[in-house]
Amino acid sequence: MDTVKQGRSELGVALLLLVLGAWALIDGLRLPDLDSRSPVSSKTVPVAVGILLVVTAVLLAVNILRGGRGEQEAGEDVDLSHGSDWKTLGLLVAAFVANILLIDRLGWPVSGAVLFFGTTFALGSRHLIRNAIISVALSVGTWYLFNLGLGIALPVGILKGIL
Repeated sequence: MDTVKQGRSELGVALLLLVLGAWALIDGLRLPDLDSRSPVSSKTVPVAVGILLVVTAVLLAVNILRGGRGEQEAGEDVDLSHGSDWKTLGLLVAAFVANILLIDRLGWPVSGAVLFFGTTFALGSRHLIRNAIISVALSVGTWYLFNLGLGIALPVGILKGIL
């Protein structure tokens, strides 16, 4: 009887996919029809994603019920006998919190640079000058991408008039 129950916990993943798919379908079908000249309506993507999630959930459930099981990852070299690296985790949290606190005051280009630099430092890179240059380039580049490319206005903060 234990062999029958073994591996059934993966049915929870299939159930989650089914619920998410049904939610996407219901929400997608409730979207209003907008007068658009586009051949693709506003319902197309959410309905397609919902259908794909439901189909994936059904196929996964069938596979599990037929005895299929997920395999453990063998590719990672992780020593599970060591504990968590709280210093790295703390530095990453500090970088994200700094971004949250600085974005409204200083703007995305500065807070993003702090976030990117803090992340590289927390993950072990000690090339400080190179990391600072790359962090500034990434944050300014993403600011331009969002503002000019996507039309999404990220706060510019203290660099208003310069960027």
